[in-house]
Amino acid sequence: MRYYETLYIINPSLAEEDYRAVVAKFTDAVEKNKGVVTKVDEWGKKTLAYDIKKFDKGFYVLLQYCGEAGLTAELKRDLGLDDRVLKYQTIKLSDDADLEKLKPKPDPSETESVEAVEAVEAVEAVEAVEAVEEAADSEEPDAEGEGEKDGL
Repeated sequence: MRYYETLYIINPSLAEEDYRAVVAKFTDAVEKNKGVVTKVDEWGKKTLAYDIKKFDKGFYVLLQYCGEAGLTAELKRDLGLDDRVLKYQTIKLSDDADLEKLKPKPDPSETESVEAVEAVEAVEAVEAVEAVEEAADSEEPDAEGEGEKDGL
């Protein structure tokens, strides 16, 4: 699979839900064409170096994905037809990309904290079971002690 990134600029006057719809549209377009999205990085509203379609600002979105050669042609076509997109550029980063290496890895600090919470819960469960067993042992009457309780 080839590895690409597309940077596109969205009209800054769009409402939040329209902006989200544009981002979702192009992410879905990659997936519909048998591509795999590895990262969608929204840079936010930035000032443009020069006016594009009478706008001096725009929402920047960086889309990184893997796919075959025909995927970029279809994505470029969709980007060119959408009036909400001011400008776009696609770059091929690699001819032969390993998809497993490109997928985002979980944050190690999050993994450690989850494991720590699970360990604490396991220790608490063992302590609770031991406390119940001790309580059950102390409530059992001794055969020798029964006579003393009655005063005999």
